[in-house]
Amino acid sequence: MRTPLTDLLGIEAPLVGFNRSPGVVASVSRAGGLGVLAATAYTPAELDAQLTWIEGQLDGRPYGVDLLVPGRTAVGDPDDLVASLRAQIPEEHIRFVDELLARYDIPPATGPVGSAGGLVANLDPSGVPALLDVVFAHPIALIANALGTPPPTLVERGKAAGVAVASLVGKPEHARRQLDAGVDVLVAQGTEAGGHTGTIATMILTPEIVDLAGEVPVLAAGGIATGRQMAAALALGAAGVWCGSVWLSSHEDITPDSVKRKFLAATSSDTLRSPTRTGKPARQLRSAWHDEWERPGSPSPLPMPLQPMLIAKAWHRIDEAAATGHPGATALESFFIGQVVGAFAQLRPAEEIARRIVADCAARLTELGALAEAAPAPRPSR
Repeated sequence: MRTPLTDLLGIEAPLVGFNRSPGVVASVSRAGGLGVLAATAYTPAELDAQLTWIEGQLDGRPYGVDLLVPGRTAVGDPDDLVASLRAQIPEEHIRFVDELLARYDIPPATGPVGSAGGLVANLDPSGVPALLDVVFAHPIALIANALGTPPPTLVERGKAAGVAVASLVGKPEHARRQLDAGVDVLVAQGTEAGGHTGTIATMILTPEIVDLAGEVPVLAAGGIATGRQMAAALALGAAGVWCGSVWLSSHEDITPDSVKRKFLAATSSDTLRSPTRTGKPARQLRSAWHDEWERPGSPSPLPMPLQPMLIAKAWHRIDEAAATGHPGATALESFFIGQVVGAFAQLRPAEEIARRIVADCAARLTELGALAEAAPAPRPSR
């Protein structure tokens, strides 16, 4: 398959695989697509090590990186900034989370517990440039920004290095801002997707963004996990697809087995968009965690970054306990996932998943072409 995306990135198939697991990233690129590493959670040293490892698996094949790069950053000492934000968390919310954990008998953590301070690192102007320096020191083919319009410095660095800059959009107005900023690729992410999404479905959003984008390639995202769905995206005018949730059914993905078992048992109706993990609406697997926040009298979730700071330690305890089969933690356990979770039947190697998507897409496109060839000639007009 050849599209403007394959020409731009030098890849064999217009398939982009987004995941936080380096093993998945390498597998997608080896299969002829473009693996993209979700890199925001890494320190600069960790990111450098992960990118070096990925390159060692690819023999020169291209890959990409996804960061949360804000258009504007706060100025101040990072420690002071985190302390200031933490002081804004109401006692009511702290008490609610403590009581929730006690109600489900979640034991104390046994290992080191993070505080989610890293989630506000992007508010510190010294944090993002250090990560970008690492990224651009590696031979990446694409850098994606999933936090609004990228700052001019990111677009400029990308163009100077010959690296394509991509941005995710959920509405036509988002796309207009990204095009004005000079991005090279737009990712039209429908509401079916996992993680932070808007409310417009992929079938509607993709052609809207394609019509706005002109010569800029558009990738369809949200609800795409099979070759038939990839073919549908290409039929809508997309130059390729951006897949995230499907890799959570791979062996290489680092999501805990306790969560993967819940994925395999879930249906496409078992997800919801909820701000209770990050402070922004994000699609995830429904669990008792969400039921508790929706009960009458429960507090409303806090905005980002206060909500993730509030719950970070709680989720460390839940994840740790769920890994041992703790019933209360298993009931609460969840993760970000799209509606395609209902199609998960078994865990498979990521490279096999990628090759199957591409092969099935090619087969479906051939079938559709045959339908057009077999169509009867139109009747002559009178």
